[in-house]
Amino acid sequence: MDTIYALASARGRAGVAVIRVSGPLAFDAVQRLAGRVPEARRATVMVLRDAAGGALDSALVLAFPEGASFTGEPTVEFQLHGAMTTVSAVLRALSGIDDFRAAEAGEFTRRALANGRMDLAQVEGLADLLDSETEAQCRQALGILSGAVGERAGRWRRDLVRAAALLSATIDFADEDVPVDVTPEVLDLVGGVLSELEREIAGHGAAERIRGGFEVAILGAPNAGKSTLLNALAGREAAITSEHAGTTRDVIEVRMEIGGLAVTLLDTAGLRDADDPVERIGIDRALARAKAADLRLFLTGAGSDLMLLPQAGDIEAIGKADLVTGREAGRLYVSGATGEGLGDLVERIRLALADRVSGAGIVVRERHRLAAVRAAEALRTGLAEIARGPDRVEFAADGLRSAVMALDSLIGRVDVEDLLDEIFASFCIGK
Repeated sequence: MDTIYALASARGRAGVAVIRVSGPLAFDAVQRLAGRVPEARRATVMVLRDAAGGALDSALVLAFPEGASFTGEPTVEFQLHGAMTTVSAVLRALSGIDDFRAAEAGEFTRRALANGRMDLAQVEGLADLLDSETEAQCRQALGILSGAVGERAGRWRRDLVRAAALLSATIDFADEDVPVDVTPEVLDLVGGVLSELEREIAGHGAAERIRGGFEVAILGAPNAGKSTLLNALAGREAAITSEHAGTTRDVIEVRMEIGGLAVTLLDTAGLRDADDPVERIGIDRALARAKAADLRLFLTGAGSDLMLLPQAGDIEAIGKADLVTGREAGRLYVSGATGEGLGDLVERIRLALADRVSGAGIVVRERHRLAAVRAAEALRTGLAEIARGPDRVEFAADGLRSAVMALDSLIGRVDVEDLLDEIFASFCIGK
């Protein structure tokens, strides 16, 4: 196997740059560049030199033996001064060593997977962590990276293997008296796993929203103050504002964080019966996006007809509060122009979204959900076969084994080779 190397920190000028080397000849790189291999897992300041003996840099060097590194292979990290010329010089020196080559995107992590240092769900958690934009996304990704999916799947797997073994015992000793009826224990084990799977499947939508973000559509009649409100929430001029009705023709999106959650605010065309065909297209798009949004904010006013009724959980507010004279108790008044009510509005959005993610679990990706669904379906089949009588025990055991296979695919033990290239393509070089 080749020994690979790459810049593991961001490119460009920096205070410190990290170059990572992994593979069977990793320690040879230190021997060549620094003259000796430092004590394992002990940061050591060493002078790096090129093949001609010229000094490259004074670097902090760490050496990790096989089985004690991120990849599971002998690994070395050079922490250099972050000058681009220094980084280029060290990378050039590494390229001159036989059987060394530059790493491909995600290759360090792929080797960690191949060497059993991570399961596939942890790899996906690492990818999500690198892409995380919000506190909630970071916490979710760290939970997956820590091995929560593998731990849970491992526990489910042990329970199902135990249940299948009990059923197999009744098959093997069908002609003899089995001293204990295993059915109650089997039903308890299978029922417990099925209950947890169903809970995780139900929480997938919330978990996926944490990962991908929510959409909140701002709706209202023309000149209700939608674009001004969007700009105020975004803190910049994201949408054109005008006193002329129909200014907003297409859906304008602004990505932001509310309560630690990723939220995309949608400024939509004013809802009204329009003769202008272009405005009509904008209104149709607004209605379509609003219906698909996770939450809708209705800016209403006297006599406004929004062409779409609020649903349970949606937020209603009176827009352009700075122009409103008489006010009703208990109503939310907001003004993008003066900032009135924005704090209360953001808090209402936060509470509404927080309520929707309260049931989120570890089934984050669609791949996870499908594996959990396959396992749950196999367990239901197994339970149905048990209920049909002792002569169906062998079929019930097959159902449990199918569920175990589905759980194995969840953490990447089986049936995932075709996914690996797609997953690692999203990684940066050096990770």
